Amino acid sequence: MTQIHATDRDGSKHELAGRAGSSLMEILRDGGLAIEALCGGSCQCATCHVFIEEPWLTALQPPTDFEAAALEDQGSEMQANSRLACQIPWMAELDGIVLTVAAEA
Repeated sequence: MTQIHATDRDGSKHELAGRAGSSLMEILRDGGLAIEALCGGSCQCATCHVFIEEPWLTALQPPTDFEAAALEDQGSEMQANSRLACQIPWMAELDGIVLTVAAEA
């Protein structure tokens, strides 16, 4: 079983199972973390903003221009490791990924 190591907005740590065919946003939301996902994963609302730890950040495809624009417009603190969880499809190669859910905008 693949795992995600996530820290929520309160600093609590969670271990969630990865699910093939799901986005990282869906896994976090279904796992009970405070991910609103108001747009349902269509890269519109940026309510699934997360900070991805190295080396996982460089293992991901870079954000599209659309994702980068959504992150810039979302209103909360953006960092070099900011990503939208809805834009990260789950795959076995991400087993062990470490991330933190960003503060609400």
